[in-house]
Amino acid sequence: MKKLKNYIIVFCLGAVSFAKAQDFHLSLYDAAPLFLNPAMTGLVEGKMRAHGHYRSQWNSVAYKPFTTALVSFDMPKGKWGFGGQISNMRAGIGNYNVFQALGSIAYAVPFDKNKFHNLSLGLQAGFTQKRVEYPVHTFDNQWSTLDGGSFDKSLNNNENFGAQAQFQEQVNAGLLYFYAKQQSRLNPFIGVSAFNLTQPKETFLGGNNRLPMRLYAHAGLRVNVSELLYFIPKVLVYQQKNIIQQTYAMDAGYFFKGEKFYALAGYIFRANDASVAYIGFRKDNSILKLGYDFNTSSLRGTSKTRGAFEISLTWLGKKAKNQEVKNCPRL
Repeated sequence: MKKLKNYIIVFCLGAVSFAKAQDFHLSLYDAAPLFLNPAMTGLVEGKMRAHGHYRSQWNSVAYKPFTTALVSFDMPKGKWGFGGQISNMRAGIGNYNVFQALGSIAYAVPFDKNKFHNLSLGLQAGFTQKRVEYPVHTFDNQWSTLDGGSFDKSLNNNENFGAQAQFQEQVNAGLLYFYAKQQSRLNPFIGVSAFNLTQPKETFLGGNNRLPMRLYAHAGLRVNVSELLYFIPKVLVYQQKNIIQQTYAMDAGYFFKGEKFYALAGYIFRANDASVAYIGFRKDNSILKLGYDFNTSSLRGTSKTRGAFEISLTWLGKKAKNQEVKNCPRL
């Protein structure tokens, strides 16, 4: 019975955390540009960009961790940007799974003669499949008192579920301003993005539940201290229904001339949730980042502050010789 009690406690803690977060999220949020803002499609220092991302969360408290994996690809074509993103997110013992495929397009245009001030508009569209495996769950009606008590999945659970999978349309949009004078001491940027614009119907039980829109506002300032060193203080605020979360971060990069690579590091603070530290490097056209979430929420007593591990890898294609639009300075 004690073991059953522990399972119930862990499940309840996980459910509370999941309800609070609502949609899945990333700590290294701007390492995956199409995940952050559709307007960033095609804003790349080269002919193309390929990105891979993986996150594993709640290993310390959940029987199965929550995982997020995504890959994306985008490229500029004149003032246009084209790309796509595939992601898969899984949570909990019931293998709740969210698979998403999106196409993305953006249009970036300078609005001064020097092409320093730029505005980009982006749109994403695709579909989401959500699935849960009911047979792996156990229910009150399957509790047996035999041999000290345990769940017997051969017993009828007396539950009436609908389909195990559902499809939803997915439509997102974004807007981004950035100052792109590469030799400037300061390069500001600010963007907004909105997800679940159609608020699709979301239910496994035949109800009329609607997925609420998720809104992002993000901004930052690249400070070029010298030719070798830069800092980027930045902020992200997102809102979904009654939940508002604030994220503050500081990125830093230092260029080692002899080895010809950037050493990267940063700190991210997500209010009432986590402190995140990451390190990484940029060598030639590859960018690697490794991050870890230290849990600071009310769950930290159980999690022992252990939160999530995250890794991102970006590859940039060879730079184009002529670019009509200045690119956002290494968001």
